[in-house]
Amino acid sequence: MFCTPADRRRSHHPADLIGTDRRAHHPDLTKLQGWKSMKAEADLPEGRWDEERRWALRMGLTGADSIEDKSIPTFARGELPHFAGINTFLKAPYAEDVTEVGDYDATILGIPFDGGTTYRPGTRFGPQGLRKISALYTPYNYELGVDLREQMTLCDAGDVFTIPANLEKSFDQISRAVSHVFSSGSLPVMIGGDHSIGFPCVRGIAECTSKKIGIVHFDRHADIQEKDLDERMHTTPWFHSTLLPNVPAKNLVQVGIGGWQVPREAVKVARDRETNIITMGDMEKMGIDKTAEMALEMAWDGVDMVYMSFDIDSIDCGFVPGTGWPEPGGFLPREALALASKVAAEGICGMELVEVSPPYDTSDITALMGTRVIVDVLGSLVASGNMGKHTRHIDKPVAIPHGEFEGKRWHGRTKR
Repeated sequence: MFCTPADRRRSHHPADLIGTDRRAHHPDLTKLQGWKSMKAEADLPEGRWDEERRWALRMGLTGADSIEDKSIPTFARGELPHFAGINTFLKAPYAEDVTEVGDYDATILGIPFDGGTTYRPGTRFGPQGLRKISALYTPYNYELGVDLREQMTLCDAGDVFTIPANLEKSFDQISRAVSHVFSSGSLPVMIGGDHSIGFPCVRGIAECTSKKIGIVHFDRHADIQEKDLDERMHTTPWFHSTLLPNVPAKNLVQVGIGGWQVPREAVKVARDRETNIITMGDMEKMGIDKTAEMALEMAWDGVDMVYMSFDIDSIDCGFVPGTGWPEPGGFLPREALALASKVAAEGICGMELVEVSPPYDTSDITALMGTRVIVDVLGSLVASGNMGKHTRHIDKPVAIPHGEFEGKRWHGRTKR
């Protein structure tokens, strides 16, 4: 009844089983994702990785004679080493000239604003936190069989200039930045910042199109009351977003809501506007696939595009301590990643990742989780072939003027 030593040494590799019937109780490895992904990697291109290494040698000088790997430069440039360099998100090119964002499929926008916070501040450091820990990742995902560097283009446009003491001026700046990126055709990916930025982000997209926009919102909190502390704080973005003429309230789908931090004022608005709430308990009963299917059906009903808003506190606070309103009972990380990926697979017109507060984080795990949500969404868009699906609906692009300047800043030798 027990395996002999010879049986234990027997190979179960698919290549060694051709023409045999030795499967017994062992699984067929060819049906596992691990085997399929291993085979699929061979079909991925490698041209841009080769290009990046040549670029690094041009920009960072060739390495010392003692270095055997001749792709290593003297100065760190690009992805490697992960612990060095000036961090953009995922070490993507820095679009210092933001008029060039239209050359990329997607653009990262940092929104360092926590003026809408009603409890623990610190999310103004969220963009820095995510950029820092994103250096840990490569652009390749084994299970998805996707290499972002090879299959899409991505840039980091830096941060929006927000005004710490003024919500409305900051909102205007945010909408202006998002509308510029969206009008260019690049997919805007915003890193907050507290959740008050949800309204100006959606507004920035909505003003560039006559088409209708649905919203899928992952959160533990409803965030749809009109005001909080007499201002449009991070508990209010969807009240104001769903007043926009092309953002119907019936297409707002909120997933994961529940717990002891949902103000009754918000519930009244949700009921009056007939929005859609799927609680954490609903998700547990229905499962991930059915929850995603229902959310997509309601968000896409009669609209042309869908926007994704992901609040990191939708995940159980045991996994994401670095946030302003931690709440137990949220998603497990695998559940959150699966749901976000399934929603993104149908195509999105933009996304935001909000409420990461590095001062309250532990070992960067909250920022890492936020980074993972973003790269999984991008990977899902690539894998589904829906990256860029939003561009057909840009029928009212904005044109924002730029200042005049020639040359380079801080450039040239000082005359002595």
